[in-house]
Amino acid sequence: MSDLEYGLLISAVGYCVTLLTLALLHFAFRYLPKLLQLQLRARMRKMGQAVLPGEHLPITGDVSAAIATALYLHLNEAHDDEPVKLTIKKISKSYSPWSSKIFGLSRPLRR
Repeated sequence: MSDLEYGLLISAVGYCVTLLTLALLHFAFRYLPKLLQLQLRARMRKMGQAVLPGEHLPITGDVSAAIATALYLHLNEAHDDEPVKLTIKKISKSYSPWSSKIFGLSRPLRR
């Protein structure tokens, strides 16, 4: 295979992976609320509460805020808070071979 064929193959695989990922995210965001509604209905039936088949069970803003706060606090407990101390020392040696232009050319150019 030539370089052109490898490039086309890599491009095609990249486009396919991107489109497949976007399609999966679309279906996840579209059908996740419906799955959560089914789970909530099953839990309410198990607790003995009556749930009508066409009844919409919204999650209120208070419940969403409580869930978000609990997740935030839980995920932040996993990290230790350590004091940050940043020290910058000035180096007296200002010459560096990395900035020297004489090492940029291995041999002089001739015309």
